[in-house]
Amino acid sequence: MYIAIEGIDTAGKSTQIEKLSEIYKDAIITKEPGGTTIGQEIRSLVLSARAKSKKAEFLLFLADRAEHITEVIEPNIEKSMIISDRSAVSGVAYALIQGDISSKELVELNNFATNGIYPQKVFLLRLTKDELEYRLSQKQLDGIELRGSEYLLKIQDAIIEATKLLNIELVEIDASKDIQTITKEIIDNIN
Repeated sequence: MYIAIEGIDTAGKSTQIEKLSEIYKDAIITKEPGGTTIGQEIRSLVLSARAKSKKAEFLLFLADRAEHITEVIEPNIEKSMIISDRSAVSGVAYALIQGDISSKELVELNNFATNGIYPQKVFLLRLTKDELEYRLSQKQLDGIELRGSEYLLKIQDAIIEATKLLNIELVEIDASKDIQTITKEIIDNIN
């Protein structure tokens, strides 16, 4: 089974992936972007913010996605549990926020990059505005987080829209619950 853990910054994706890796010891743990050697280089290039065009940035993410599917997902999808920190869903969500590419084009381009292979289930660790703002106040903010809670909440909504566009089963989980409860909800929905 191929699943993805999605959510905006501070939602607890890394914590849940760590917990799941303890339970599913033979699982392939991966991430997008940057889950392959080339993907790490692409991610580094995108984070350097040298691309002036949002379309160029989007196409770099598609290149990372294509490589990730070919190198990690396709060889393992029939024989292992695959748990991904983010997926094509995040890529589509961020592109929806940018507004430079139509929904139809987003789906077509992602279908091309992924060979139509998407997670069977996406788990969205969902935050309320109050919980998000509290968590942001407790840490040093990165470039995305500095855009503010309204921006991050738009991304969270866009993640839901992206799962609908890509026809992926979505399981929403209240990210303000305690870690063990969230892990149990994920496991209950995997089985």
